[in-house]
Amino acid sequence: MPRTDEHEHAFLQFALDVGVLRFGEFTLKSGRVSPYFLNAGLFNSGATLSRLAYFYAAALNGLEPEPFMLFGPAYKGIPLASATATALADHYQRDAAFAFNRKEVKDHGEGGQLVGAPLHGDVVIVDDVITAGTSVRESVDIISAAGARATAVIIALDREEAVTEEGDSAVGQVAKTFGLRVHALARFSTLLAFLSERPEHADHLDALRAYRTRYS
Repeated sequence: MPRTDEHEHAFLQFALDVGVLRFGEFTLKSGRVSPYFLNAGLFNSGATLSRLAYFYAAALNGLEPEPFMLFGPAYKGIPLASATATALADHYQRDAAFAFNRKEVKDHGEGGQLVGAPLHGDVVIVDDVITAGTSVRESVDIISAAGARATAVIIALDREEAVTEEGDSAVGQVAKTFGLRVHALARFSTLLAFLSERPEHADHLDALRAYRTRYS
């Protein structure tokens, strides 16, 4: 089932309502100064994480009909993958296994780098955004080393801005480099359309459009 603007608008409204999507001046890892920022770490209560996980689960249920398990890259991907697995079971009766990695390999107890179900079969990586693609690359390497197959990535927001001299976006670069399907709960282009319909946010549009002109 293809995603629609209606789905994206519902997620964006939720992100605005809980203060996760913000406007101002935010310096990104790339050094760019962005007029907006989505901080998924602020989905930090049971109610907001549950609602966020529902959006991830709804997207995956429609876009990934074949069986898969979930992988959450440390650190933000850990609660995202765990909560999404719960939402898939609660809302869609899909019992997806999940796993995540530690940034430091543990040398005692059960040991190792991975926690959760053994990685196997098709694996969907769950994260908040893709910037340089470093987290995806590390995740693909971990999944491949375990003998499983990374087939898709799902993120909260596709910033749709060029990150290479050829004009590829971070999402496009990941899709091309790793052969992954990349799904996003919302896109920057939809954010612009969404805000243009809401007069209370009109004062942010000029900065957002200027950013798109410079980096799209």
